[in-house]
This record gives sequence, structure tokens and C-alpha cells, in this order.
Amino acid sequence: MTKEQNKKRSKKKVVIIIAVLAVLAVIVILNMQANREKAEKVYVEKVERANLTSVISASGEIMPKKNVNISAHIPGRIVQIGVVEGQWVSKNDFLLKLDSIQYEANADRDRAIIRTYKAEQIKAQASLLRDKQNFERQKKLFEEELIAREQLEAAQANFDISAAQYEAIQFQIKQAEASLQSTLDNLQKTVFYAPIDGILTSLRVEEGEIALVGTMNNPGTILMTIADLSVMEVEVEVDETDVVAVRLEQTAEVRVDAFPDRVILGKVTEIGSSALQVVSAAQESKDFKVVITLQDPPESLKPGLSASADIITAEKKNVLAVPISALVLKEKDKKDSSGPEEDQEEGVYIVDAEGRARFVQVVKGIMGELNIEIHSGLEEGQKVIVGPYSALRIIKDGTLIKEETRTDNK
Repeated sequence: MTKEQNKKRSKKKVVIIIAVLAVLAVIVILNMQANREKAEKVYVEKVERANLTSVISASGEIMPKKNVNISAHIPGRIVQIGVVEGQWVSKNDFLLKLDSIQYEANADRDRAIIRTYKAEQIKAQASLLRDKQNFERQKKLFEEELIAREQLEAAQANFDISAAQYEAIQFQIKQAEASLQSTLDNLQKTVFYAPIDGILTSLRVEEGEIALVGTMNNPGTILMTIADLSVMEVEVEVDETDVVAVRLEQTAEVRVDAFPDRVILGKVTEIGSSALQVVSAAQESKDFKVVITLQDPPESLKPGLSASADIITAEKKNVLAVPISALVLKEKDKKDSSGPEEDQEEGVYIVDAEGRARFVQVVKGIMGELNIEIHSGLEEGQKVIVGPYSALRIIKDGTLIKEETRTDNK
């Protein structure tokens, strides 16, 4: 074999060795890439101090503090109306009159009956006096044994009858006087006067209409409504899960749909002690009435306007806080669980120094609009995972984390 052939064979061996080494290198690199741990992409924020305000939101409508619905106590045709809707009225101003002819006639009848009974009372009183004197004479004669017992007993019977008749007439007079009093009361109810100072916010009847009296199943005719608009309130319905945090004198911010650019301050002045039963198609919902008295409301504010209220139940300044979205519920290890009620623990995932997720149990405080107070479990400056929700569902202790920047600016 020549020298030139040996050189060619050596070069060929070198090429083969290099090719084998390259293939082995590619295989090793591919295996390393296949075995490389995948990092979970998450959003991260730092634990910081913040000012938090806990708010309960509810909706309702504007109402005056004093609002009087005037209804008929007796039936009758309306013969005169002395006011118009929107008019200011003072207490005891004339409002409305019903037809009173029947009630006046009834009063005259009762007075005549009373006069008749009183005339009979005079007659009965005279008979009683006569029979009493006769009985006393017969009794004296009987004691002197000048008459028989039968005559004495007859005189006593006449006296007793006269006394009973006189007493019956007295009862009839009292009955007639009570009837007259009832008739006069009904006659008085045919004329209506303003019970308070205020605005006539609603006039629902016209002259000539019949005012009806309400019964158990049918409400009576509401003739008109007078409201004192000097003090205005908003009545809102608060869910049963939130009402336990509402207290008297808490501040509220009220927004009226008719005044979208204005916030009216108020204070909680009444909290319902029983639920308002409202049955929906799906299930029975339970809300509680909460009344908020407005401070310095606009003069153009009217009853019945729709409004929403944010009741401030708690405020804290410069406290540790994290976004609400960072909170997760994690299943406890079976060895750490002491009962069914402790199968889960609440906390957050922080990012440790190695860039891995680590679950930390926390103790919460008040909840703000976007953030929640943390009493213990975290320190200022620590990084907590706040999203996305799909990542928070699958990460576990030790999961490799890749921090990303939010695109929604939240």
C-alpha cells in the first residue's frame, strides 16, 4: 500500500469520527432540551403598603323622611279639592271634602232620638218618685198593722218596675249619645286637613270620584301624598351576607341616576331587623332594608329617583396589602388536616429566591376595591403571583416561574 493511499484512509477515518461525534452531540443536546423543566408564565406583583377602604354597594330609591299617604276612612263622593299637585301646604290647611249630607242627616237623627229619650227620662223619673213615696207610705202602714202584706208587696213591685224603667231609659240615652259621637266622628272625617308641612307630591283623585275604604284584601283609595322634602333619605336593599358589617352612623356615598356627576354624602340611620322576603323565579333571596340619611341634598332631588350607595364599613391606612386575585384555596395534606372544615387553607403563592413558587398561608384583614389587607404571613417587598387564573389553578410548591408583564395595565 502506498503512502498516498494511507493518507487518504486516515483522512476518511477522521471524517467518520467527526461525523459520529457530531451526531452524538446533537443527540445529547436534544435530550437535554427534552428534559429541560418548563417554566410557568405568571404575573407578579410586590407586597406593598396601601390605604384600603371596605365598601358595600347597594341600590334603592330616594325617599323623604316624612311621607304621609292620605286615605279615606269612610266612603263618599269627592265634592271639593282645595289643592293642586306640587303645592306647598302647611299643617291644618284644607285639602279635600267628601259629600257629608248622609252623615249630617244621621247626626240630626241621633240628636232627635236623644231628645226623645230625655223626655221619657223625665216621665220615668216622675213615676219612680211617685212609686217610691207610695212604697214608703205602705211600708209605714204595714208596720202599724193597718194593711195586709199583699198591699206592701204590690207597692214594692211597682217601685222596682219604675226604678228599672228609669235605669233602662238612662242606658238608651247613653247608647244614643254614643251613636251621635260616632256619627259626628264620621262627619268630621269628610273633611281632610294637612297633617304635616310639606309638598303635595301626588294627587290621585278628581272631584266627583268615589273614595273607597280599604279592607283586608283590598287597599283603600289613596287620595294624595304629602312629603316633607327638607330631610331626604335613600332606602337600599343590602344582601344578607353584607348587612352584618353595616353599622349605624357609617358614612355612605350616594349616586343618583339623575345626577350622574354628583356624589351625595350620607350616614346610615336605620338597619332593618328582619329580611325583606322577595321570592324570585329561581330561589328565595333575602335582603335587608338600610336607610341612609342624605347630607346637603340638591333642592331638585325628588322622591322615587333611582340611586346607588357605597357604604364605607371600614378604612385602614398604610397596611400590607396584595391584589385580591392573588388569594387561592389550596387543599391541605391529609396528614395536616384535623377535620372536614380544615380540608383547605387560604393563602398566596410567592416567588422565592430560586424563581420557584412557594405557597404561604396568610391571615386576611379588610377587603378594598382591588386589594386585601394581610395581617400576617407576608413581608413587604415579597413577590406574589397574581395571575393569570389559569396558572394559579395548576401551579404547586416548587413550580418554576417565568415572570411576564401584564398587557391589561391592571
